Amino acid sequence: MLVIKNTNINPCFNLACEEHLFLARTEEIFMIWQNEPSIIIGVNQNAMSQVNNEYVAENKIKIVRRITGGGAVYHDLGNVNFTFIENESSGETNFSKYIERITTFLKTLGISAKFEGRNDIVVEGLKISGNSEVIKNGRILHHGTLLFDTNLENVSKALFVSKEKYQDKAVDSIRKRVANINDFLENKLTVNDFISQLLRYFTEFGKNTINYDLTAEDIALINDLADKKYSTWEWNIGNSPKYNFHKIEKTKGGVVEIFLDVDSGIIKNISIRGDFFNLQDISLIENFLIGKRHSFAELESALSENFIIEDFFVNISLQELLNCVF
Repeated sequence: MLVIKNTNINPCFNLACEEHLFLARTEEIFMIWQNEPSIIIGVNQNAMSQVNNEYVAENKIKIVRRITGGGAVYHDLGNVNFTFIENESSGETNFSKYIERITTFLKTLGISAKFEGRNDIVVEGLKISGNSEVIKNGRILHHGTLLFDTNLENVSKALFVSKEKYQDKAVDSIRKRVANINDFLENKLTVNDFISQLLRYFTEFGKNTINYDLTAEDIALINDLADKKYSTWEWNIGNSPKYNFHKIEKTKGGVVEIFLDVDSGIIKNISIRGDFFNLQDISLIENFLIGKRHSFAELESALSENFIIEDFFVNISLQELLNCVF
């Protein structure tokens, strides 16, 4: 088994790295990695309905779609991610097999962790890890998070979203109370010490383990996949299922009510209603937005370059209008 400490913190690179090792290699692999602040969503999820778009845009947090199912998770450098990639002929997922390896390691640190629900690791009823799997071409990829010293306030802020705003058939994330592993340790560790112990454990107790560094060829292929897939709006946002969006917002210029129909991330229909005052026909804005991406940054740029918003929405700023659309 190859044991890899991947030190890159770009989520686009890291998810591309997983896919490369999963589909382009044949060895069994254990990898540890971390991401800068980002939200990683499941392959079947509607990206827009899983995140607090205002908070994400304001804090420039990347949203990246993975190739496994399950719910959205927040990553930062206080979170440690692990990946098992093995050859699997049964064609069946096996969460307990891989989660047991992690809980056994945690018990060496004095933490009574256990497998709960369909894919979680909990300690004293609090979630410290979420896990996901995918099987393809006789290979299984199992990965999970380990909340070690994550900013839990940012977790709740980044993943909070009003369910009344979105109606779709995508997979919702199931929110649970979470905690950090370091809070349960009698002798506190730094996140780097924790990573070192995790790597040492799987190197010493794994079968025929070999420490492996990504080669220049690996990195070139991973970067290519990151650029062509994991860095693209089409994969991360546009790959979302169809959805309907509805939001009512009270502004200093009056109430604004927005209805959107979105398909593959593109606005197909929009209706703007409310008790605000307007100097020009609102249908000009509605028609202009049809065909645009349901993207905060794109709509902000397009509207600011083409309209004086106050002519259409008296005493309502562009930012206030954008907040009504997310």
